[in-house]
Amino acid sequence: MIRLEKRAQPARSMLLLAPLTALLLTLVTGVALFAALGQPPLPVLKAFFIDPVRDAYGLSELLLKATPLLLCAAGLSLCFRARIWNIGAEGQFLLGCLCSGAAALAFNDANLQGLARLAGVAAGLGAGMAGGLLWAGLVALLRHRFNCSEILTSIMLNYVALHLLMWAVHGPLKDPEGFNFPESALLANPLLLPAIADGYRTHVGFIAALALLAAFGLVGGRTLVGFQLRVMGESASAARYAGFSQGGLLWLALLGCGAAAGLAGAFEVLGPVGQLTPHLSSGYGFAAIIVVFLGRGHPLGMLLAALLQALTFIGGENLQIEFGLPKSIAQIFQGLLLFYLLAADALIHYRPALHKPVVRIAA
Repeated sequence: MIRLEKRAQPARSMLLLAPLTALLLTLVTGVALFAALGQPPLPVLKAFFIDPVRDAYGLSELLLKATPLLLCAAGLSLCFRARIWNIGAEGQFLLGCLCSGAAALAFNDANLQGLARLAGVAAGLGAGMAGGLLWAGLVALLRHRFNCSEILTSIMLNYVALHLLMWAVHGPLKDPEGFNFPESALLANPLLLPAIADGYRTHVGFIAALALLAAFGLVGGRTLVGFQLRVMGESASAARYAGFSQGGLLWLALLGCGAAAGLAGAFEVLGPVGQLTPHLSSGYGFAAIIVVFLGRGHPLGMLLAALLQALTFIGGENLQIEFGLPKSIAQIFQGLLLFYLLAADALIHYRPALHKPVVRIAA
């Protein structure tokens, strides 16, 4: 009989090699998948991973897609460090989009200048953070006050946030001159975030995302709060014995995550989209979970993982154009990557061992 035995100490080298192993296995599975679909595997993989970033514009699009992933992953890294399983970054992102768009529309004027323009942009960014923070606060309240599972509540609130956004673009925020399409009016240029370089869509939000990723990494790895979160994640009883405020840490991690995800939503509305639509998110909040696990919660690792995840989004769109494959291919690759990573992690911490069954002879 084969059983899994916990290893005394997982090898650090294996912890670092596991993401690369998972990526390699994902590529191998992708080759088999494309062959089964009757597509030439190597040209398809080239169109998926290489063609989207062949030039400077493609690289700028990669950074643009990575921006919301970095922000959501930065917040989730705090939660996961404390074993707070927040699966609601998607809903926090969407509510950030909704609140940011509603606030920016109140200032929507093509003639905004000076302080009025700064006030409009600040209102949009601040409202986005507040929306994400509020949505994460509901999860924290239900967990702290009623001991509800944050996994279930955060997942369900994702759908509530999506339907609130749908209600808004079909109702009070619908553009009266939009030919009955479910979307808000376009935001005026003064309210949009400035691009890093002319001719490209990557905006200053990417720089802010890098700064926030570094700040969250510093808090999580180099401060007393980060140590308390790690202790709480390893052993709740040890955290209680040490006198750590578990309720305070719960609120801190979830609110920090919600604010970061809400800011990601604000960057999306004030950045490349420029209005509220029902299709603001391609699953950034869910993909950010893979970014955290793949990057091992380290800022540099999460940056590389976010770029990889962003590449799957762009590559999926490219396959849809060039080969007529469904856009959901990107989600298949993301799911395979997470599956292989979790499988590799299981073998790192546990090893299969053969146990002989014990035969008992009745007296």
